[in-house]
Amino acid sequence: MRIVIAEDDALLREGLVLLLRSEGFEVVEAVDHPGDLVASVVAAAPDLAVVDVRLPPTFTDEGLRAALEARRRVPGLAILALSAFVEDGYAGDLLAAGGGGAGYLLKERVGKPDEFLDALRRVAAGGTVLDRDVVAVQLARRRPGDPVAALTDRECEVVALLAEGHSVPTIGRLLGIGTDAARQHAGDVSAKLRVPGQATAMLSYLRA
Repeated sequence: MRIVIAEDDALLREGLVLLLRSEGFEVVEAVDHPGDLVASVVAAAPDLAVVDVRLPPTFTDEGLRAALEARRRVPGLAILALSAFVEDGYAGDLLAAGGGGAGYLLKERVGKPDEFLDALRRVAAGGTVLDRDVVAVQLARRRPGDPVAALTDRECEVVALLAEGHSVPTIGRLLGIGTDAARQHAGDVSAKLRVPGQATAMLSYLRA
């Protein structure tokens, strides 16, 4: 897998390069400016871009906007956005854009390599991954009368794991309940929310 990194923090940028190369990924470029990200993607046509949401000059959403522009020029580019903060609006912008695998993680996940690399691989394969802390914020916003308020604690856990991009068998393993029980919970959630039991559908519902 060929990857371009855009991160202005030199220490984190080099750490990502070392981590990914140690796992057998090809890091074709590591840059610190949104314009360089677009240029690198156009020149190298990588499979995935790992991008800091906030890049110079204003450190707002330049990284995210550059990543989406890069995808416009190189259709199908998978994007894994990293942020130091829980900013679900930016996550929504990325996931709503479509056109390729998409993920939004807090930077602290990089400190848990197995977790980070699992998310990266799922995004590269075309999946959707949303950081659990962002999902928690979205679930906490539900108002009385909203169908989410009727979910059990276990069903909320299933919704969160679906939003993180996990498959039903993986959810069963993570919750220690087995695949059949996880499939039943996912079905119950789908019926209550009236959406398919898929990550993208759950994310679309939670963003509404």
